[in-house]
Amino acid sequence: MDNTKNIALVVGATGITGSNLAEELISQGWTVYGLSRNTNNNIPELLPIKADLLDIDSLNSALDGISPTHVYFTTWMRNDTEEENIRVNSALVRNLLDVLASKQSVKHVALVTGLKHYLGPFEAYAKEGKLPETPVREEHPRLPLPNFYYAQEDEVYKASERDGFTWSIHRPHTVIGYAVGNLMNMGTTLAAYASICKEKGQKMIWPGSAEQWNGVSDVTDARILAKQLVWASTTESAKNQAFNIVNGDVFRWKWLWKKLADWFGIEAEDFDGTVRPLENVLNHEGETWKEIAEKYSLKENNLDRLASAWHTDLDLGRPLEVMCDMAKSRKLGFTAYQNTEDSFTELFEKLKAERLIP
Repeated sequence: MDNTKNIALVVGATGITGSNLAEELISQGWTVYGLSRNTNNNIPELLPIKADLLDIDSLNSALDGISPTHVYFTTWMRNDTEEENIRVNSALVRNLLDVLASKQSVKHVALVTGLKHYLGPFEAYAKEGKLPETPVREEHPRLPLPNFYYAQEDEVYKASERDGFTWSIHRPHTVIGYAVGNLMNMGTTLAAYASICKEKGQKMIWPGSAEQWNGVSDVTDARILAKQLVWASTTESAKNQAFNIVNGDVFRWKWLWKKLADWFGIEAEDFDGTVRPLENVLNHEGETWKEIAEKYSLKENNLDRLASAWHTDLDLGRPLEVMCDMAKSRKLGFTAYQNTEDSFTELFEKLKAERLIP
């Protein structure tokens, strides 16, 4: 397939999903624009665009003269309530697609959401009577709860009917990958936590629930998510569909936790029957991290830029085991696979090479 005529607009290009997607598209010969609020860009050949998705004038001027064929929406803004999440995050999608409508260039729009589609918003995670059947499947109906993912999907569906483009929705589990300053970054959060444990001579304590410790789980490498995004947007049979996306293997945290600790050369402490949130630990370790950064000449001395304990706690503290069914995209020909232990260790190696952890 000749990708030289494909012009991608990656929205949220500085995040885990967006930056890995931009690299994948560039490697396949696409012209790639990366839209974000800050154009901190370490990707050669990515054409950065600085714009505020909540400001129509800002979008109009930033996108003047740019006519993308494929739009990949990989960002969201965290707000205090789900109602506010819905209002703001639906506007992000709506504003962009409204600005692009007059160009008549867009052939496909891909939207990245996640498993909150099945589990409900953060504050409603697995409340009584709302436990989803696992493994979660794309056919599961929407929950009778406010959810900004549904609102974002509906904006894509409406614009698709109006403008005639195809769409795809992608639902990853926890995304593991390289990006600094990201709000939802379990891999880097655990790397920072393990580095602190090593420096202080402490064990790496499991912060989550019994169900997550003992249950079957899976995760999504940002690189495999990128591959599915490109596949779905260029494969006829995959268009106008929603897809789960995970690595393709399953694991139990009680196995993986020890493996992660081993990589750092520290001891893991098993689940002791109580949930011990990581946020309670890392909130008090900002000064420790500054000392570690100085001692090992690290690039980032602000722990908050590396770790998002609140999000890791939400994932590891779920009161049920969660894994995804991948049959739908497999059946249509998406066969990429990624080993989960490698997802973590390759990320740790990159963080070390980039002097972000000791």
